[in-house]
Amino acid sequence: MQHGPAVRRRKLGAELRTLRGRAGLTSGEAARLVGWHQSKVSRIETGASGVKPADVRLLLDAYGVDDAQLRDLLLALAGSGGAHGRDHWWHAYKGVLPPTYRDFISLESQAGAMRTLETSVVPGLLQTPEYARAVTRAAVEGLDEDRLDALVEVRLARQDVLRSHPPLVLSAVLDEAVLRREVGGPEVMARQLERLMDAARLPQVRLQVLPFAAGAHIGITGPFVIFSFSSTSDLDVVVLDHLTSSLYLERKEDVEAYTEAFNALQFYALSPKESLDYIAVIGDGV
Repeated sequence: MQHGPAVRRRKLGAELRTLRGRAGLTSGEAARLVGWHQSKVSRIETGASGVKPADVRLLLDAYGVDDAQLRDLLLALAGSGGAHGRDHWWHAYKGVLPPTYRDFISLESQAGAMRTLETSVVPGLLQTPEYARAVTRAAVEGLDEDRLDALVEVRLARQDVLRSHPPLVLSAVLDEAVLRREVGGPEVMARQLERLMDAARLPQVRLQVLPFAAGAHIGITGPFVIFSFSSTSDLDVVVLDHLTSSLYLERKEDVEAYTEAFNALQFYALSPKESLDYIAVIGDGV
């Protein structure tokens, strides 16, 4: 279990170690190929130190890695332009965003797919500007208007991943409480429910509602996000949000446990078509 920035270093290092092994090289042999000391390769592979994109390219070339998608992903983890062509736009908000939030956005930008359980609020990628403002104001006390505006801008800018090429594939299970909780007033909530219905019709979005009638379920302990990467499942990570921080679960057994939990939630939730109808009914009553 690691906090944000360390996750990328550890995952990048682990993947580079795997690729070195596949190339049949020891860490000492790899170091000699690129003109380094063996200790530098070891520090990179254990995540003890960061690594520049240029150094990652050297290693990938030495290991004979020509998979363009995998190279792009690993370079993105090292800090180059985002995978799938998504640039690191959030750096412009460095003075506004805490490191854990920046790291979450980085993973979101690099991932090929995202699975999320939401129990309280609409997922950030599907929020309207008015809803995002109301949620942000409630979640962070004492915000001045300029900082509030910046945080809402970030929330809306994140949504570009659903329109990129290729787009992020989003699968979301929403507890019925998300739809019933009035955020920002009736008009704001009505527009938000309309936005959910529009999003549910997108080919890259699978939206399901878990109704109250489903009773207690495996997700009642809280929301979570699973980021998946198309090049390799070894980089998948689970994110758990808390009030002041986020926890990142990267062990294979943790990712598998949350994946099984999400699959179970999808099974007990309404189908996408039923969910769309359910949201429409709730929206008519707002």
